[in-house]
Amino acid sequence: MPDVRNRDAVAELLYDRDCGFCVKSANFLARIDRRGRVNMTALQEKGAPERFGLTLDQALEQVWATDSHGTRYGGAGAVNLVFGAALGTRIPLYIYKIPGIRWVQDAVYRWVAANRYRLPGKGGTCAVELPQ
Repeated sequence: MPDVRNRDAVAELLYDRDCGFCVKSANFLARIDRRGRVNMTALQEKGAPERFGLTLDQALEQVWATDSHGTRYGGAGAVNLVFGAALGTRIPLYIYKIPGIRWVQDAVYRWVAANRYRLPGKGGTCAVELPQ
């Protein structure tokens, strides 16, 4: 995945370039982000987790994103932030903040994260061994 940098970006995404599902998702985001509103940073880049105010372990727990004000979002919140930024709207983030919606989206995010090795783009170092 190329390093996509835009000083006028609305959000920055920290993703795992060793995770096939993460890379496939980042590529999809890049395709819909026609105005370059999202900068994408691989957590493997030197100093990347620290730029987000994270340890490496925290960065590996879930996807992370920051908005143009430096507010950090993790998991489903990060997905909503960057999806909305790519589309040029904050509506996904506002919907995420509706009581009950956050709980559902967080649960879906946890399920996707736990099953990413079964989803399109599987592979890479994030692939989990299936129980025997």
